[in-house]
Amino acid sequence: MPCSPDRAPHTPGQRDRRLLDHFESSQLPAGELLVRCGNRRVTRCPASSTVYRYDTYQLIAAGLRGGKTVPTSVATHPRVFATLTAPGFGPVHNQPDTGRCHCDQVHPDDDRLLGTPLDPERYDYTGAVLWNAHAPALWARFTTHLRREIAKAAGLTQRALRHHATLSYAKVAEYQNRGQVHFHAVIRLDGPTGPTSTPPDWASTQLLDHAVRAAATRTRVAHESQSQQPRGDAPGARQAGQGDQSVFRFGRQIDVRAIRGTNFTGGGPVTERHVAAYIAKYATKGAETTTGTLDRRLRLLAELANHDITDHARRMIHTAWHLATRPQHAHLRLRQWAHMLGFRGHFSTRTRYYSTTLAHLRAERTAWRLGRTDTQTPAPTSAETQAGQTGGSPVGDRAGHH
Repeated sequence: MPCSPDRAPHTPGQRDRRLLDHFESSQLPAGELLVRCGNRRVTRCPASSTVYRYDTYQLIAAGLRGGKTVPTSVATHPRVFATLTAPGFGPVHNQPDTGRCHCDQVHPDDDRLLGTPLDPERYDYTGAVLWNAHAPALWARFTTHLRREIAKAAGLTQRALRHHATLSYAKVAEYQNRGQVHFHAVIRLDGPTGPTSTPPDWASTQLLDHAVRAAATRTRVAHESQSQQPRGDAPGARQAGQGDQSVFRFGRQIDVRAIRGTNFTGGGPVTERHVAAYIAKYATKGAETTTGTLDRRLRLLAELANHDITDHARRMIHTAWHLATRPQHAHLRLRQWAHMLGFRGHFSTRTRYYSTTLAHLRAERTAWRLGRTDTQTPAPTSAETQAGQTGGSPVGDRAGHH
């Protein structure tokens, strides 16, 4: 005979299973319990992406000036802001310094032609998609070479380097208009135990600058492929080696800048606030915001007919979809990441000792809300309103928020 809710079976050593309370969403004003989806993409959920952007700003800023469990002495450590780009796979419409593109036109900022090939038939779509797919491996290999270059410049072995200095970084992946991923990274040198220890005397911004450039130039990732040599103006994208091996590398445009400790000013140097706001902005954007592709996965290739995307993005998705049928590309999972134009890595990563974590920031926010005496939590100010309140500069710490 079934037991009633108020007379649940009870045995020694077990808790009562009586029903103490219940909740029905039908009693709410909207008839549903609304919870935050947590999606970082601004095209999918503006509210969640705004919170994610604020948290990313605090995470990056803490690794530059301290706070959030990071000592303020970290602001004196050598650090640079590095940008690693992709090689060329063919000429595209752009906005050069001269003002006129290769097509002899001046493209406005909102022109959909920006980033699209001048001659789609000669553009190396295969190389472009495969480079995106190998970009995570390129970054991992770059960090390995970077530690080697730092040890070499300091006159140490790689094994001995860990007893003198620690490499800390935080990076974000950004899509260019042409659909290629490039990386922005804050790279910092700490002492042997992380940000709480003082870097050695030989650690300097100049040494870090040289090491980043040397490591990016040396980084190579090989992949067994039967693809042909790139056509058009893309001879440096994939070099044919022995047999069917292709080699992927970063582009020639490598930018490394020292990070200053002053507040951001228009036209001024690269500063802590500037870098943190820049990386936080791109943490909520994907390929859909710049390349005009999709922000979700495809189940069938025929679904592309229902979406208004650029012809360039459509051809890259088609290329990724068909490359996935080849056995040598099966491990790249190109169909699952066709909407990302082949890129399947983490868009944002950091080392363990760079700064705090997103989980810690969320726990602090939860504790702050639970500790409030009132039950009404004000909605976050929009990015446009905050930009107006700060004179157009990137949003920083808001007053009254710990």
